[in-house]
Amino acid sequence: MKITFLIHNVYGIGGTIRTTLNLAAALAERHEVTVVSMLRHRARPRFAVDPRVRIVPLVDLREDAGDAADPRLRRPAEVFPGAERRHKQYSVLTDVRAQEYLRTSDADVLIGTRPGINVYLARFGPPGALRIAQEHLTHDTHTKKLRTQLARHYRDLDAVVTTTEADAAVYRRKMRLPGVPVLAVPNSVPDPGLPLDGERAPVIAAAGRLVRAKRFDLLIEAFAPLAAAHPDWRLRIYGTGADRERLRRLIEEQGLRGRAELMGPVSPIEGEFVKASIVASASDAESFGMTLVEAMRCGTPVVSTDCPLGPAEIITDGVDGRLTPVGDKAALAAALGELIADEAARRTMGRAAARTAAERYDPAQVARAYEELFTALAGTRRSRAWRRRTARWRTGAGRALRRLRG
Repeated sequence: MKITFLIHNVYGIGGTIRTTLNLAAALAERHEVTVVSMLRHRARPRFAVDPRVRIVPLVDLREDAGDAADPRLRRPAEVFPGAERRHKQYSVLTDVRAQEYLRTSDADVLIGTRPGINVYLARFGPPGALRIAQEHLTHDTHTKKLRTQLARHYRDLDAVVTTTEADAAVYRRKMRLPGVPVLAVPNSVPDPGLPLDGERAPVIAAAGRLVRAKRFDLLIEAFAPLAAAHPDWRLRIYGTGADRERLRRLIEEQGLRGRAELMGPVSPIEGEFVKASIVASASDAESFGMTLVEAMRCGTPVVSTDCPLGPAEIITDGVDGRLTPVGDKAALAAALGELIADEAARRTMGRAAARTAAERYDPAQVARAYEELFTALAGTRRSRAWRRRTARWRTGAGRALRRLRG
């Protein structure tokens, strides 16, 4: 089977890139897999790419590339939806290249990995291929305008796949897609290949984009009383982003210089997680929670806010980690303090976390779930097409009747 993923920019850094490459590598065990990158800005991807996976860039943004002189690169995209967050990075040239590639694709399965790309898939994907939209954000994070645009195009696809069951339920409730199943398949995280039973430093680690929604400020404030009570413990935050300077000032204000540190971006992050005793997340919202699973695969217990939508589907509170109410600094500090004070509990939770992550999120397991989906979609193609046609007929008839009544 030929399987093609379409991604924004495989040459960058991000959770969608990481999980797409993980899944592509797992599927490459039995299939011919291609990753099509809408954009390219450097010579090689930052993440390791399985040699069995072919990378195909469509628009090269490098100054010495021929695309840099194409006037279509400076004209705003007309097909890529204007309400999509990445619209400014897309152009008429991207529209044209996406259309050319998809119209001539011989893939059996095409998988888009962000809303605007899924619109390309609906508009230009060959009807003989299974066309699947992945949702790496969430339904409710999109604007109303974008959701309206997506609903119109997603009706032409074969399936919509979210990363959590909670988000799949929102799509089923709020976006009517006759003949298009909406289901949840989690992101995959591979075995880090690191020893999990070594010595752990008295460190609480956290990682992610330094933006307000990640609430690293709450984590720093929750750590302040713990730092006073446990002088050998440290907080290390990995990542980069617009909130870095504000967080640096907060560390100073809390008297945590040398105790709480902004470490900058590190990839892969597992090498740091496996040395830490606890990994923490204080986010207000998560579409999935990749860092949680990465930490669990390292045998490191996670303390996370029980935010929408991912953590509660990943962590079993008190078994392989802890969940605390969103925005509750005292509860976050208490959960961290309990684990700091109990090494045996940390190790027990860490072992349980490693088992959970291996059973649910190993790339081979997730790849099997996708293979089962492909088989199911191929077997129901005719019945789903009939449901779509019937729904469209009813919609058209309803509109005609309303016009007559008017």
